[in-house]
Amino acid sequence: MNGIFFGIVLIGFLATAWRELTLPVVEGAQTPMAVLSSEMLAAASGAVELAIGLVGVMTLFLGLMKVAESGGMLVVIARLIRPLMTRLFPEVPPDHPAMGAMILNMSANALGLGNAATPFGIRAMQELDKLNTRPGTATNSMALFLAINTSSVTLLPTGVIALRAAAGSSDPAGILPTTLFATLCATIAAVVAARLYQRFAPLGPPEPSAPITSSTGDETTPAGTDLPADSGAYPLRISILALGGVVALIPAAILWGDRVSPWIVPSLMLGFLLFGVMRGVRVYEVFVEGAQEGFQVALRIIPYLVAILVAVAMFRASGAMDVLVNLLGGFTSQVGLPAEALPMALLRPLSGSGAYGVMASIINDPAIGPDSYVGYLVSTIQGSTETTFYVLAVYFGAVRIRRIRHTLAAALTADLVAVIAAVAGCWFLFAGI
Repeated sequence: MNGIFFGIVLIGFLATAWRELTLPVVEGAQTPMAVLSSEMLAAASGAVELAIGLVGVMTLFLGLMKVAESGGMLVVIARLIRPLMTRLFPEVPPDHPAMGAMILNMSANALGLGNAATPFGIRAMQELDKLNTRPGTATNSMALFLAINTSSVTLLPTGVIALRAAAGSSDPAGILPTTLFATLCATIAAVVAARLYQRFAPLGPPEPSAPITSSTGDETTPAGTDLPADSGAYPLRISILALGGVVALIPAAILWGDRVSPWIVPSLMLGFLLFGVMRGVRVYEVFVEGAQEGFQVALRIIPYLVAILVAVAMFRASGAMDVLVNLLGGFTSQVGLPAEALPMALLRPLSGSGAYGVMASIINDPAIGPDSYVGYLVSTIQGSTETTFYVLAVYFGAVRIRRIRHTLAAALTADLVAVIAAVAGCWFLFAGI
């Protein structure tokens, strides 16, 4: 992470310095270095505002997570999809709370609930860190989970659909098939890449201060970790029914997604609390306990967000992004990725707000519009990729991971596959528009 952070800052500074020394001075206009300085300070302030904005959301959903955890919901969820999850994460005990938290995170991402997915993902990362015998180093499970998170299968990209509707689209939900296809391909790529790349990034020996593990191996349960006494899985038919229910959500999301989406967050709130009440949990006290932790986590990630967002702002303000677009635009336009959409594909892993702004400007452009090929393509890219550097900073910052190993490479591989799949899906469905 040190090399990535320094490399982005260095490129931003050198590109700006080159423009400062070679471009003619324009009377009354800011110099490139002055623009860079103001963008850096604005990004630092924006990072703090973003983290403070997360406080309320983190407090709410980590409070609900605490209720779910106390009532045993995470264990129930882990058992439901145990056959799949144990194959994806063989190092994690089948009934460990990390399993349930990861499933909740993936479910929230699938429904387009980014605000809920982040607290669930942080809880999952915290639980995975309890199994970590090398503090400060990302385990294989952490790297795989983050890669899947940045490419998670999406059934209902609610934010993108809403923006397309506001732009006057006649079919705002038309991106559902292409988004589903792109995210499915990206998730498969994330799993394959994480498994492949981990061979080239060994964990190394455990630190002397690491907890003693109960068995041998790279990632095992630390001695003293409490797991439920009843750790048996549900019968296979129950797991198949649960997975079948998830698959059934795909046509339901396509047909009734715009009607269902407003119900999701209130239903989550009521469902978690109702489950806790039925399991005898003192929901108010437990919710407040979890909410306090959410408040502390939201503040803890501020330095990580400042570092990443300032570096990204330097890269954008320096003009390095424009140079990259000009270099690649001629080639990508020949393979279905027009030059108008290329900034979107390059910016999405770096800046969520920047990509969102690019998408909004494109689909609101009268010469392009939301229902053109380019409009469908940028909407699909927005809904099928994640702000990788933001997710990396937030999730790893919450558990103070410094050595990320192969995580970023796997996540960026998934992002690349998502863009390729988005181009292929949109070309197949919308090339004639």
